[in-house]
Amino acid sequence: MSRIVVFVLAALLAAPAAAQELANRLFGAVDVPSAQAPMPIGSYARGCGAGMVAMPESGPTWQVMRLSRGRNFGQPGMITFLKQLSVAAQQVGWAGLYIGDISQPRGGPMTSGHASHQIGLDADVWMLPPRRLDLTPAEREKISSVAVRSADQRSVTPAWTPAHKTLLQAAASDPRVDRIFVAAAVKIDMCKTATRKDRDWLQKIRPVAGHDTHFHIRLKCPQGARLCKTQTPTVKELSDGGSGCDETLTWWVTDFLNPPKAAKQPGKPKPREKTSREYTMADLPAQCGEVLSSR
Repeated sequence: MSRIVVFVLAALLAAPAAAQELANRLFGAVDVPSAQAPMPIGSYARGCGAGMVAMPESGPTWQVMRLSRGRNFGQPGMITFLKQLSVAAQQVGWAGLYIGDISQPRGGPMTSGHASHQIGLDADVWMLPPRRLDLTPAEREKISSVAVRSADQRSVTPAWTPAHKTLLQAAASDPRVDRIFVAAAVKIDMCKTATRKDRDWLQKIRPVAGHDTHFHIRLKCPQGARLCKTQTPTVKELSDGGSGCDETLTWWVTDFLNPPKAAKQPGKPKPREKTSREYTMADLPAQCGEVLSSR
């Protein structure tokens, strides 16, 4: 980041109106990490990241996609994890991994897309097994992943393979992983062959809409990260200690798709909550101002 940008950001943050400045504009304007010790600050969907590092654009077992977005930054532990998972992908028969969005250089809310990915502990991995690991930057902008969930959202497609399940199991079995978001149809298929021994890792596989072409890995707050806010409820609480292969899963392909008509409630409607793109600096932890103003 140029000295001019640092000066402008510092001036903005020092001004009385800085607290009301849209956070995504400020964080989206910075293209290098802060010169600070690594620290995820706040929660996954309301925070920022100090001392982030870049996931190299290419490696022996991975390539970062959509480089123009500048979202290949994360906490050091996340970058290490992704490199290791890309090696594990070779063990299931893939050439490696195509890595999607991680975080912005200093985390924070984004100008488009994700509500989370703000503290450097979230990462998207494409469901598309890499055909090549020598894609040019231009090719990485054009190529698309593959949908492993049907258009009606109720089943998996032929693109979903046993290798996908083995890779997800390897990721979810890692103690650093808090949870992994996938399309509901993916978890339903995984539950069909689940055993009692699958309970601990399978409960980390969480159904969420919009995850048909990638899976979203969320790591736990690193040990000693005192400013990092752990997500609640835990996956164990969400699944009542089980695998999550129950009515809470089938809801995603029943009531979620065809919600019953709700009775009108008397009284004033609840006020709409802010979206991540509406957050101001006042909505984020105070330390995020220091992250922005750091060289």
